[in-house]
Amino acid sequence: MKNKPPYAVESVDNALRILQALRDSGRLRVSEIAGELGIARSTAHRLLSMLVYRDFAVRAEDHSYLPGPALSAPPLHGYVRLRAELRPHMEALRDQVGETVNLQVRLGAQTRFLCTVESAEVLRVGDRQGTILPAWVTSGGKVLLAALPDAQLTAVLRNAAGPATARWALTDTVRRALITELRQVREQGWAENIEESESGLCAVGMCVRDAGGSAVAALSVAAPAARYSPGKARDLVRALAATVEAAQLETVQLKAAQVENLP
Repeated sequence: MKNKPPYAVESVDNALRILQALRDSGRLRVSEIAGELGIARSTAHRLLSMLVYRDFAVRAEDHSYLPGPALSAPPLHGYVRLRAELRPHMEALRDQVGETVNLQVRLGAQTRFLCTVESAEVLRVGDRQGTILPAWVTSGGKVLLAALPDAQLTAVLRNAAGPATARWALTDTVRRALITELRQVREQGWAENIEESESGLCAVGMCVRDAGGSAVAALSVAAPAARYSPGKARDLVRALAATVEAAQLETVQLKAAQVENLP
């Protein structure tokens, strides 16, 4: 028999019940959540806002709420070590440029933020760890898409599920423009996000590759639009390129040392 914990945290319990309701119904409104849980509409709205922030829910155009990508995201195997290896490089880059640094991986047509090292500035881009976004609206996602062979890229974009918000919809027009942009990203080796994922946020991203040259992740530097400019972008790209090179060299050396020490 399952008993309720003696020190249950009511807000956590309510958030979990909302997740169960979203999973079961597929679409809910604030009034329905409030009535189901017996809480005020304002409380239901605050709980839903946090679930949206962490990608467990999505707010649709009609103001209802849908299950978010985090509810169906598959587990990530092998990325704990990658995050541990890259974090010191991310911290050094953050200290050098004074902006927030993110580590991202691609899952189909989506990108997941594995780790964030926040800037110390008062006005800064905040923590995105755990966030899942369409790959075509983030700088890290774009470079990872650009690293795909043409046939695989075409298949990934063809099968991309349209997000609930029209802002990120992958229409035929958006897809054609994206493919043109990704060709340029391949040539220059980095991608840019100018307020595509979020108003007031700009970023540059670059792939991190393994010893065989395959793109395994992306590092990005994100800054408030108020501090972003073409000159700032160039400085960030130079610093990011140096960081990626150092991280890749260290990874190769680590793998080489592991091979040499095999019995």
